[in-house]
Amino acid sequence: MQQEIDGLKVEFEQEIANVDSEKSLEALRVRYLGRKGILAGLFKQLGAASKEDKPLLGKSIHGLQKLVQETLDAKNAEIALSGDELTPAGFDPSLPGRLPWRGNRHVLAAALDDVIAIFHGMGFSVADGPEVELDFYNFQSLNFPDDHPSRDLQDTFYVDNDVLLRTHTSPVQVRYMENNPPPVRIIVPGRVYRNEAIDASHAAEFHQMEGLYVDKSVTLGDLKTTLSHFAREYFGPAAKLRFRPHFFPFTEPSAEADMTCFICGGKGCRVCGNTGWIEILGAGMVHPNVFSSAGYNPEEVTGFAFGFGIERIAMLKYGIEDIRLFLENDTRFLSQF
Repeated sequence: MQQEIDGLKVEFEQEIANVDSEKSLEALRVRYLGRKGILAGLFKQLGAASKEDKPLLGKSIHGLQKLVQETLDAKNAEIALSGDELTPAGFDPSLPGRLPWRGNRHVLAAALDDVIAIFHGMGFSVADGPEVELDFYNFQSLNFPDDHPSRDLQDTFYVDNDVLLRTHTSPVQVRYMENNPPPVRIIVPGRVYRNEAIDASHAAEFHQMEGLYVDKSVTLGDLKTTLSHFAREYFGPAAKLRFRPHFFPFTEPSAEADMTCFICGGKGCRVCGNTGWIEILGAGMVHPNVFSSAGYNPEEVTGFAFGFGIERIAMLKYGIEDIRLFLENDTRFLSQF
């Protein structure tokens, strides 16, 4: 049996010398070290050896096993280092390596973080509320009359007569004021839903940012200063706002704010309809009826509120022309930001 072991050692050294690939190396490993391999057979034969020969034969078999394992490991490292069998034709190992593609934050999430950081710097905290809302908070407490067009089925997703998917983040105003005495300074980012036909500038599901500041002697000038600072911080120092009279049920007086066109810088172009301005948000002083709904005394406090779409300001900042791109998960689009 010792002669057989010595012969296998010579045979293995000859076979390993001819191995030139991972496939042939694995075949040789199985042949010698597999469950039914040569070494397993030798250990079985050892059981039939005499008591005097067993120690020496056992030592020889273990020595062969160690030799085979160490030689296979060394050959495997040699093949992996050379990489010849994995190298495609025309491969130039001197070229710089390519970094793998990595994902990054969605452009909407990044825009939301930027906006929140700006308002945090002005002393606003973040509040939240339910997306499935009661009619009272979504409409009635915000001074919407019963016959207001936005209550219609063609504008609002109703769960039942008194429950709906919120059409704006404004309901959080009343919910927050009900549980927090003034002063109040909050922003409310969140998802909203409207029963609208989807096109390049409209979506049935999008994101809004609501802002509310309530205290004694809050003025329209405070509102304009706050929003002008936000515009400069988010869009750059050249951004300017103008305010136009408008109507919202929950603010009085109310205004829409336009920003200088990001394309033409206010000179007039196709994007801004040659006006030099682009509508960006709605705002106004909180209506006394809203304060009453929340349990505040409108004779003691004043405040302002504003709201804008996160998708809209991201489209303005990055020149995105179709709101549907935000939800299509096209990596060619998302990887630009």
